[in-house]
Amino acid sequence: MMTDDLFLHTIAPVTHDLGGFKVHRTLPSRPRTMVGPFIFFDQMGPAHLDVGTGIDVRPHPHINLATVTYLYAGAIDHRDSLGTFATIEPGAVNLMTAGHGIVHSERSPSAERAVGPELSGIQTWLALPERDEERDPAFEHVAAADLPVVQSGGATARVIMGDLWGASAPTTNYAETIYADIVLEAGASIPIDPGADERALYVAIGEASLDGMRLEPMTLYVLRPGIAATLRSEQGGRVMLCGGEAFTTPRHVWWNFVSSSRDRINQARQDWTAGNFPKVPGDDKEWIPIPEVPKTVSYP
Repeated sequence: MMTDDLFLHTIAPVTHDLGGFKVHRTLPSRPRTMVGPFIFFDQMGPAHLDVGTGIDVRPHPHINLATVTYLYAGAIDHRDSLGTFATIEPGAVNLMTAGHGIVHSERSPSAERAVGPELSGIQTWLALPERDEERDPAFEHVAAADLPVVQSGGATARVIMGDLWGASAPTTNYAETIYADIVLEAGASIPIDPGADERALYVAIGEASLDGMRLEPMTLYVLRPGIAATLRSEQGGRVMLCGGEAFTTPRHVWWNFVSSSRDRINQARQDWTAGNFPKVPGDDKEWIPIPEVPKTVSYP
């Protein structure tokens, strides 16, 4: 099978060095803004930070989206303007729904800083359907033990969101969503079913191929609709499968704001500058100012 028969788009990452660790961003991109509801796809690390240091993402706002944080290694303390405090650890899910507006921070726990934090994982944003864009903000933590695990042919797949391989994750969906973490032992394989309007594969660690076509690491491969194929790894790898329903109206991205309305994004920019967003209890002394030129934008 030819590459063009399998893939609609192949999206190489834009890499940002954040001092001590790198993030590799494949969505949004010029070739494509969304895959299903996924509108932002970042791989953090892998990195091992110096003793006494850590990540310190100061309070910042979001609107009209949901963030999904999923770690392979390390830990992150999450605080938000709802008063939530939660520590995200490997295999668990933090789903934060921004709705009409939320503010949060992400920092390394003190215990991690004492030994030199590890950081490795995936952070994604999901655009909300128009009916849910201005809903009330919410936070949901789903423990690793509460997510279904499917085993097949030496592959172990944790279903993070949606229904895959006959298993259903308890994580809240606003639009139809599929999301899974697939760990492949050497020589392992697993079928990638043709369900969902839009799907993509991303090799985060190691190596993998789809129907014999090698997948480059840290690259997002958007699959053709309806394709049924087999994911395989000869030496071992870790692959994310993401996607879901195709949105019928476009979404705009500017910095941390996502919306179907550019005017709504402009209002959020004004509100953040004016201090109209709520504060984060326990972390209200610092904040990230509006950038002149954001690193995350949609492409007209």
